[in-house]
Amino acid sequence: MYAWPASEVPALPGKGRDLRIHDTATGASIAIDPGPVARIYVCGITPYDATHLGHAATYNAFDLVQRVWLDTKRQVHYVQNVTDIDDPLLERAVANGDDWTALAERETALFREDMTALRILPPRQYIGAVESIPRIVPLVERLRELGAAYEVEGDIYFSVESDPAFGGVSGLDAHAMRLLSAERGGDPDRPGKKNPLDPMLWMAARPGEPSWDGASLGPGRPGWHIECVAIALEHLGMGFDVQGGGSDLAFPHHEMGASHAQVLTGEHPFAKAYVHAGMVALNGAKMSKSKGNLVFVSQLRRDGVDPAAIRLALLAHHYRADWEWTDGVLTEARERLDRWRAAVSRPDGPPADDLVDEVRAALANDLDAPTALAAVDRWAERQATTGGTDEGAPGVVSRAVDALLGVAL
Repeated sequence: MYAWPASEVPALPGKGRDLRIHDTATGASIAIDPGPVARIYVCGITPYDATHLGHAATYNAFDLVQRVWLDTKRQVHYVQNVTDIDDPLLERAVANGDDWTALAERETALFREDMTALRILPPRQYIGAVESIPRIVPLVERLRELGAAYEVEGDIYFSVESDPAFGGVSGLDAHAMRLLSAERGGDPDRPGKKNPLDPMLWMAARPGEPSWDGASLGPGRPGWHIECVAIALEHLGMGFDVQGGGSDLAFPHHEMGASHAQVLTGEHPFAKAYVHAGMVALNGAKMSKSKGNLVFVSQLRRDGVDPAAIRLALLAHHYRADWEWTDGVLTEARERLDRWRAAVSRPDGPPADDLVDEVRAALANDLDAPTALAAVDRWAERQATTGGTDEGAPGVVSRAVDALLGVAL
């Protein structure tokens, strides 16, 4: 599977600061020292309805991670999956009278268009679950050999008790985990399971549903968590720098994935930091496909909204915060974009070296984009009120905003 084209990232003078970021597993801000190549895995979409603003906010957050690392003169190895086979996709295809593969391909193509418009830097590997099945089957077989997997009526489950570190990502107790498991695709009440929290690794073929050759597992299709583990281990290995996604992925998805990988390899941790973006709400409720209260990037673009304004609307909120999309949020972003573009359009302006350092410092401090935006606002206000004599300043600001915030002025 192919990703989308990368926008050019301008090179800035000097070198950016190393990133400190909030780690869900420890509940603390931690310093990340990736070495010359930073490794990040961000969980991708299930392509039956793309791309709403909750998606956009998440991928915008991890785009900032990439940009901070690139500004430190590192390379970035970014991997993202596409869950192009799963129950919600099949259910939507049936409801729409659509072919599930056509639906997945259409929505994935739209996602690529949205990411390109928002100037989200693409992953090095963009990989679907279906194409990963040959990698997944041997991992499930290995878990069975290790005694960490068992069968219930043909389906293969992972035993969470096989990982002594289980629970270390989300920090939730068993009761909270069970409630969330039921809400987020698990089946805690299924008879025959050793532990209600045990997740499915391989679903045996169901009548009328697609299936693949699972070798000793029998025909079927993979569970959700093992998909990402197979892709991450293949391309990044254990102990990569950041596992990212929305806050609703901390449990069960990232918790289960970490345990799968740790049992498979005998190593710990799967990722050095687990980083989660907040949820975006509309009309008082979290934006979600099940509720249908979605604002789509593609619809905003069709309505003539500049993608740079959409990105500024996302950046106005700290990535870990839960917030609500309103017409006012978009209006404020459009006005900010107009002010910034007017400011950099002049031939000279106030000195900008301090501004670049302020933006770098804000983003290195747990991706504090609102503080970075406020710094640019102050420069633009000085430009509008008093101007300046530095002929290079508007160009410096324009390149810094592009390189660090992904907004083209």
